[in-house]
Amino acid sequence: MQIPHISVMPNEVKEIFKPIEDGYLIDCTLGYAGHTHMLLDEKNSLHVIGCDRDEEAIEFSKKRLEKFKNRVTIEHKNFSNIVSKYEHLPIRGILADVGVSSLQLDSNDRGFGFDSLKLDMRMDTAQTLSAYEVVNRYSKNELERVLKDYGELREYKKIAKLICDTREKNPIKEAKTLADLVGRKGHVNGRKVSPATLVFQAIRIEVNQELNELEELLRSIKMSSIDECIVCIISFHSLEDRIVKQTFKAWSKSCVCPSSALKCECGNNNALGWIITKKAVEPTSEEIKTNPRSRSSKLRAFYIKRGAREG
Repeated sequence: MQIPHISVMPNEVKEIFKPIEDGYLIDCTLGYAGHTHMLLDEKNSLHVIGCDRDEEAIEFSKKRLEKFKNRVTIEHKNFSNIVSKYEHLPIRGILADVGVSSLQLDSNDRGFGFDSLKLDMRMDTAQTLSAYEVVNRYSKNELERVLKDYGELREYKKIAKLICDTREKNPIKEAKTLADLVGRKGHVNGRKVSPATLVFQAIRIEVNQELNELEELLRSIKMSSIDECIVCIISFHSLEDRIVKQTFKAWSKSCVCPSSALKCECGNNNALGWIITKKAVEPTSEEIKTNPRSRSSKLRAFYIKRGAREG
């Protein structure tokens, strides 16, 4: 079976989940089952609940994981509500690799890549909103919001106007047309990244509500009854990583009294657990050479032990 996607930081993920021998692990972004296959192969008593929005990935993973079928449950759904459905089980690990798969990027039918002849970018092809609607039907103000908030583009107004002026003449139907319009080359905000990269990122996040999904996943973990569980999140851009970093920091606080309080009145036992990775783990130079798309990935992990402090 040809594997269409290389999972990032497999060794680091394996190390993070090393303490887990049995129970259940939720793979919130099953994709093409790279991480799940590795973990099931390593741990004979582990069960995995895999979740993905992409039907193509689901069908591929069902075949790839067939030999583990008694230890795998696969759900076709958003990951934001997967935790609440299974919190009654002994969940010992939660993994979310929130990047776009190589197959999605490389497939001209999905509209994620610069050379795609479609303008789509939907991870779940059953949903209504696509990149075409965002580019051609959002107002100039709405486009500015998307480009500013999700692309962090300084020239968001200029790019939004360029898109609006262009679509007045003819609808922008292809990702290729959009990439050529905003620019495939050059540096943006002092970074070695093209305007098209950030524009595509912004539109993709809007289409799939990626930041909202991540925030809801983290909220659902906090509100659940899950305990003694390792949470591992792999992100691919600063917006996602910032959310994970700030959330884990908040989770690790034992005292949640306002800074203006003269003394602690909250009981000083509110920590959800502790941060495993003191700083983000990044791929090795060797991995980046073999899988260049891993270069922007960052891994953070947290151990849930409610009401306890590290050590």
